[in-house]
Amino acid sequence: MDDKQKIKITIANRVYPLSVKSEREEESLRLAAKKIAAMVSKFEKNYAVGDKQDVLAMCALQFASELEFSEINERYNHQESVKKLEKLNEILGSYL
Repeated sequence: MDDKQKIKITIANRVYPLSVKSEREEESLRLAAKKIAAMVSKFEKNYAVGDKQDVLAMCALQFASELEFSEINERYNHQESVKKLEKLNEILGSYL
């Protein structure tokens, strides 16, 4: 039994019919579409970009860059945490 719900998401004045499995998935898609719309508006106001495809490419680059930056920070923070735990382990080991 297929219990997917059909929704429509609008991005850059185009409507995209989608099927979602849950309310959470629908909510995340709608929030993502709102973020894209805000970013499209920002790029159109701040840059002389006439083609929607160029604006959407800039949005995709911005989102991908943010994701990569987050992943790099997460790796760095993980490495720093490991170093701190190793140092703490050395300190504790010296008391035993």
